[in-house]
Amino acid sequence: MSVTLTVVGLGSGDPDQLTIGILNKMRGASALYLRTREHPAVKVLDEFEVAFESFDTVYETKESFPEVYEEITSQLIATAAKAADGSEIVYAVPGHPMVAEAAVQLLKERCPKEGIELNILGGESFLDEAFVRLGFDPIEGFQLLDAGTLDASWLQPQLHTLIGQVYDAFTASDVKLCLMERYPDDYQVYVGHALGVEGEEAVHKVPLYELDRVEGYGNLSLVYIPRSEDEALKRRSFDRLHEIVDILRSPEGCPWDREQTHQSIRKNLIEETYEVIETIDEDDPEHMKEELGDLLLQILLHAQMEEEVGAFNVYDVIQGLNDKLIFRHPHVFGDHQANDAEEALQNWEQMKAEEKRLKGTASAQSSVLDGVPRDLPALMKSYKLQKKAAKVGFNWDSIEGVFDKLDEEVAELKEAVREGHSVEAQLLELGDVLFVAVNAARFMEVDPEEALSATNRKFIKRFQYIEQKLREQGRRPEDSSVEEMETYWQEAKKLLDRA
Repeated sequence: MSVTLTVVGLGSGDPDQLTIGILNKMRGASALYLRTREHPAVKVLDEFEVAFESFDTVYETKESFPEVYEEITSQLIATAAKAADGSEIVYAVPGHPMVAEAAVQLLKERCPKEGIELNILGGESFLDEAFVRLGFDPIEGFQLLDAGTLDASWLQPQLHTLIGQVYDAFTASDVKLCLMERYPDDYQVYVGHALGVEGEEAVHKVPLYELDRVEGYGNLSLVYIPRSEDEALKRRSFDRLHEIVDILRSPEGCPWDREQTHQSIRKNLIEETYEVIETIDEDDPEHMKEELGDLLLQILLHAQMEEEVGAFNVYDVIQGLNDKLIFRHPHVFGDHQANDAEEALQNWEQMKAEEKRLKGTASAQSSVLDGVPRDLPALMKSYKLQKKAAKVGFNWDSIEGVFDKLDEEVAELKEAVREGHSVEAQLLELGDVLFVAVNAARFMEVDPEEALSATNRKFIKRFQYIEQKLREQGRRPEDSSVEEMETYWQEAKKLLDRA
């Protein structure tokens, strides 16, 4: 014979919904514990003079709900462990024990380990009353979410959505802010208080922005968002984007999109990347939002082409990226430490090497310079090559050595030009100068691509100033002298650089 711990449900609120079987189970218990006495069915226990203890004081002493549920679980197991053989400890919870009852899930995990027999009896949950009082059929598509752990990524507007555990106006405010990430501010939602409880039930239909202004939130409150097929809501989801790209590439879709291949739109990927970079340089968030969308489209198109031949789909791409980010950040998702950005980068490189080893791509024939994309712009590629070589000690001791080398390479370029060396020889000498200049940027911890981009922008502003001054005189650059343009150039330097 052993001790039994039985969990029962008090129902959704209306005392009339409390079953005779569960009432008798509570009346015959060796000891009866309630998660909270703040429930309408408790008056039935008072009428029958059933003795019980509640865990309401635990809510007052703990700082978070997880701590509350841990404490309730520990106390119930300790009580059962001390009880005499054949005893039955009963734990009563609001609604149904298997709906939004974290402590019950903990008991299911721990009771078998402690040799305690766990018995769970049902009860009407708040879902039963919600389906009736709010008037929707869950078979149309339904999700139940917890206000305490709500995340916008879980919201699916095409499903009926119930959000439970909305205990107070503060929780309602958090729910509102989360919902506003997927729904318009004026979207109509419902707040239900004590559904099915005579004299206490209240249902309010309000625009989303007023959700936390509704009065009466408590233990029996919930929020309901009706399902919607509104296309505008669907368009905020990644799934809809994937669906649209699939349609564009389908036989019924766009003739141009159907004809494209990886090679035919290769240049588009490059162009869209540079257009995003331009918005970053211009610090233009609105334009950046649009250009990031254009870049994302290119990724979706390439992934869709591979999905059509069964190689992979965009969700495989996302999973691969998630796996890589978690694996290469052991200081975030594992037990490694990184006290600064440098240590974080070291972790990244170590895990990257480990990744290659696990995949079997590392070999004795591999080069330190491996991993630099072949088609990177030359300036960026030079920077990455030099960084990799420097990591294994192929480097100057200081930037002074770089300056000496730069002087040497400039002298060789001058000689090649003055002595009329071949075009190919002059080209190589110019490349050497640029290569060493990139090395200087590396020592300065400056991205050479950014440095040159900044100079390009500066040049554009100054030259456009020259054009403007000439235009005011009804002239064009080709109608003026170099000396005149130089005068305006110097003006531009003073005016624009100061600005």
